[in-house]
Amino acid sequence: MTEKIGLLFPGQGAQFVGMGKDLAETYPQVKALFDKASDILGYRLDRLCFEGPEEELTRTVYAQPAIYVASMAALEILRMKEPGFAPDLTAGLSLGEFSALTAAGALDFEDGLNLVKLRAEAMEAAAVQNPGTMASVMGLNLEDCRSIAEQAGCEVANLNAADQIVLSGTFESIDKACVLAEGRGAKRALKLKVGGAFHSSLMQPARERLESALKSTKVSQPSCVFIPNAKAVGVSDPEEIRKLLSLQLTSPVRWYESMDAAKSAGVLSYLEVGPGKVLKGLVRKSIPEFQVQPCGTCADFEKLDEFLRPSAPQA
Repeated sequence: MTEKIGLLFPGQGAQFVGMGKDLAETYPQVKALFDKASDILGYRLDRLCFEGPEEELTRTVYAQPAIYVASMAALEILRMKEPGFAPDLTAGLSLGEFSALTAAGALDFEDGLNLVKLRAEAMEAAAVQNPGTMASVMGLNLEDCRSIAEQAGCEVANLNAADQIVLSGTFESIDKACVLAEGRGAKRALKLKVGGAFHSSLMQPARERLESALKSTKVSQPSCVFIPNAKAVGVSDPEEIRKLLSLQLTSPVRWYESMDAAKSAGVLSYLEVGPGKVLKGLVRKSIPEFQVQPCGTCADFEKLDEFLRPSAPQA
């Protein structure tokens, strides 16, 4: 395995009932990790992940810790199957940044989970204080979406792909933005089933709470290239990482720009560590030459060796 390998970690929305269950039933260390997480959180995370109900698992306050732990469980199995494996790059979508930093050795598991727990609680509380929602706009470029956001009174929240932008704001502003986007010729302008206006100024109360918690949390220099959402270039200084983790709550997730930076770093092969395959679709859409192998289920791990060590073509 000589090629550079990066790790990508999913964000909120990747959760599903049953995630991590087959890994926990197969590997004792995964069950132990879920037990440890349940002790830290004060509720049975394994039961919520494995059995639901879906409406509870979808709530911000539960979804974020659940995805973080499910991602860390998958990382545990990756390290077991590939002793000595060290990624050349890590990145995560929104919440996934905490998983990426843990994988890079910048956060330990317990600190990471405590931060994610606080972040989720703070975001849910901010959504009650400042109600709002989000909408996905397909088929318009960033300049068009910025113009629409300014006209509607909302903000650009996620740059998922060059023609897939998410807007965030009050309910009224998002309704107006959807009408404006369709008028501009968008293929689709769809309101999302989310718990708040994430990655917008309406999350300022959550940003302040997370910023305060980060001050007392140990953050080390990552052991590999780490690309944060808010800057979309590699960052290694722990103090800057702290600032960017809190800034992320009120600024856009610059995902496709981050993947451009990853390409510039010379990493073209990735493992998507955690539940679902959302990032595989987004990444391949932005940069078709990227190869991405999901690593979230036992079936995924059966394909790992062939991905890391592809068979030589027959003569």
